[in-house]
Amino acid sequence: MRKALTGILSLAVLMGTVGATGAATAAEPEAGVRSAVADRADSTDIKDRILAIPGMSLIEEKPYAGYRFFVLNYTQPVDHRRPSAGTFQQRITVLHKDTARPTVFHTSGYGLSTNPSRREPTRIVDGNQVSMEYRFFTPSRPQPADWRKLDIWQAASDQHRIFTALKAVYSENWLSTGGSKGGMTATYYERFYPRDMDGVVAYVAPNDVVNKEDSAYDRFLATVGTKECRDRLNALQREALIRREPLQKKYKAWAEENGATFNTVGTLDKAYEAVVLDFVWGFRQYYGEADCGNIPEAATATDDQVYETIDAYSGWAFYSDQELTPYTPYYYQAATELGSPDIRQPHLDGLSRYGYQPARNFVPREIPTTFKPWVMRDVDDWVRKNANRMLFVYGGDDPWGAEPFRLGKKARDSYVMTAPGANHGASVAALTDADREKATARILAWAGVEAPAAASAAPLARFDAKLDVADPEVTRSQARRP
Repeated sequence: MRKALTGILSLAVLMGTVGATGAATAAEPEAGVRSAVADRADSTDIKDRILAIPGMSLIEEKPYAGYRFFVLNYTQPVDHRRPSAGTFQQRITVLHKDTARPTVFHTSGYGLSTNPSRREPTRIVDGNQVSMEYRFFTPSRPQPADWRKLDIWQAASDQHRIFTALKAVYSENWLSTGGSKGGMTATYYERFYPRDMDGVVAYVAPNDVVNKEDSAYDRFLATVGTKECRDRLNALQREALIRREPLQKKYKAWAEENGATFNTVGTLDKAYEAVVLDFVWGFRQYYGEADCGNIPEAATATDDQVYETIDAYSGWAFYSDQELTPYTPYYYQAATELGSPDIRQPHLDGLSRYGYQPARNFVPREIPTTFKPWVMRDVDDWVRKNANRMLFVYGGDDPWGAEPFRLGKKARDSYVMTAPGANHGASVAALTDADREKATARILAWAGVEAPAAASAAPLARFDAKLDVADPEVTRSQARRP
C-alpha cells in the first residue's frame, strides 16, 4: 500500500510543470487520482502519507495534545528556473490536526521554530499549519551559497512546490500568512502564484515601493504619540551621542569581554552609532505610549542609565558580526530587492557621523549586491490591481506601517485594516470590534468553514497559551529588521 501511494503522490507532484518563464504551475490531480488518495487516507498514518511525498524526509516528530507535529526536510531546487542545477534541503514543519480541516501556510520570512506553535489564522479556522524556513537561512542554505539565487521569486517558488506536494494530502482550502517580513513573503507568493491560496492574511507588512523616498517614516516619527513622549525619546537618543566617548568605553569593554567583532559594519564606532540611531524606532516598534515613563530624563540620567536604556530598546550586541551573521539573508534582500528605511532624525544633526546606514553596510563585503528598484514597484502595482481575498493588518503606532500596501479599485474581497494604538505585534484580535468581526468572517469564508451560529464571528479554536505564541521574528527587539 505504501509503495502504491508513493506512486500516486509522485504523479501528483510531477504533474506540476515549469513554463518558459520558470514559473511552476500547481499540480491538480485528476478525479481518479484524488479518489485513490482519499481511499487510502483512512488506513494510512499521516506521517506515512507525508513521507511518501518525493523529496520529503523526517527530522523529528514532537507530541502535542490534539495535534501531530513534524519537523521535516524537503528537497528544493537551488534555482527553480534550472531544476537540474542542484538542490538543497529546506526545513518545514507540519502541525497536523485533520486532513478534513483547512491548512494555513506560514512563514516568518526568516528561520524556522521547531517547536509547535499556531499562528492567529490557524486558530481562527481551527486548521492545520505548514511553516517554511526561508531559503538561505541556516540550515536551509544551498552549499555553496550562490546569493544570486536569493530573491522573492525563488522563495515564492519554494512555497509553491511545498504547497503542490502537500495539497495531495491536505486537500481542503489553504490560506497563507506571516507577520512583518513573513507578511511581505505571503504577499510576494500571492503575486507570483495567485492560484495557489484561497486567501492571504498579511500582518504588519512594509511596502517600500521607492527605496530612495522614505519621508513617510519621518512624518510618522514626528507625529506618533504625544509630544512629551517624543521629546523624551529624542533627548535620550541625543544624549547617547553627546556622551559617545564615555559610553563607547563601556561598549568596547563589553565587546572585548564577549569576543564581539565589527568587521561587517566596519568599526566599533559605526556599530555604536547604528545602535543609538535605532533607539526611537525600536521603542515605537515594540513598545507604546504607556512605556514612555520608563525612559529616564536625559539631563539627569547617569552614564549607566543611558547605556542600559539604549541596550534595552536597541541592543548593543546587534551590529556585531556574531549577531549580524544569522541575518545576512535578510540584509542581502533588503540591499537587492526589498529596500530599507532611511530616516533623517534632525534632532541628531551635528552629532551623527554616519546617518541611518543602508542595508548594504550589514552585508559582508565579499557578497556583491545590486539593487533592483523595479521589483517592489511590480509587487505594489500587482497588489493594487489584482488583490483578491487579501487582508493586510497594521498597527496604528508601528513605524513599519508608515509605508503600507494599498488597494486599488480593481481589488476584490480585499482589505487593509489598522489596529488603533497597536505596534508591530498588531493582530486581528486587536482591531476595532467591527473590523475584527469582518476580518474573522472573511478568513473563515476563505478557508471554506463556517462559524457556529453566534452574534459575531470568532476563532473556532480555543486560545492555548503554549501553542498560540507570538511569532518570534515579529516580536524580536531589534529595529532595523521588519
